[in-house]
Amino acid sequence: MADKAELKKDLSELFKSCKGNTITADIALPGCTGLVMYEEPLIGVSSADDEIYTVFKRKEVIGDDFMPPAWWLPEAKTIVSFFFPFTERVRKSNRGDPDETSSEWLHARVEGQEFITEFTNRLQEYFDKRGIKACVPATDKRFVEKHAPLPEGDPKGEQITSNWSERHVAYASGLGTFCLTRGLISAKGVAGRYASIIISEYIEPDERPYKGVYEYCIMCGACIKRCPVHAITLEGGKNQLLCKELLARTRANKYAPRYGCGKCQVGVPCEDKIPNPALRKA
Repeated sequence: MADKAELKKDLSELFKSCKGNTITADIALPGCTGLVMYEEPLIGVSSADDEIYTVFKRKEVIGDDFMPPAWWLPEAKTIVSFFFPFTERVRKSNRGDPDETSSEWLHARVEGQEFITEFTNRLQEYFDKRGIKACVPATDKRFVEKHAPLPEGDPKGEQITSNWSERHVAYASGLGTFCLTRGLISAKGVAGRYASIIISEYIEPDERPYKGVYEYCIMCGACIKRCPVHAITLEGGKNQLLCKELLARTRANKYAPRYGCGKCQVGVPCEDKIPNPALRKA
């Protein structure tokens, strides 16, 4: 197996060669032909035997639903995590009208996720050709998402959980820390999408350059003002159900067959960077 630097170079080339990151005329919403959705992804690496994957099973973190790397792939040695930052054009387009999701953002949310799926499929082929076993939990038939009850009296009532969390894996892999919206702030900000793959080959893990779970979030509350359904508070973070209900309404009628919102990820200090300058790498 190539060293980490060579691996990251190969994955960069794979990203550039993977089709679907540019919106073509046959599927484009008005004004979106030629839209490039993602910048080149950030890449983070963690070890499958990192104790943090046991910590994620605690009820105050994710809970028993979370399945550690070896459950997905018994030979698991390494997790490679990716953050795909949305381009400036996508981000800028969605900063305006608080009640309307931009066409560019809708493409990035739907066709953008299709591109990530294609990228991870190609990535799995890349490792297979090198005799390295690989598993992409998010596209595995064993992946499950469900609603779980919260303690009695919690105004949110229930939360959405799954047996694999891209954001938590990215945190474990040194890519960023959480924020009020339950998103993750990376060196390229919060506006974008995450993916990961588990492999049977050992690759040296990346350092986590932070100690606190919310270290990169300055708790400024800008995302609170941006949310069209008031689903975010300083005290409780984001109400996942209110957010998901909004997305369901946009999928059912307003933007069908696409859906999206993303207002809390743009027009905020963490949109495309770590908001605290002192925490940014030189």
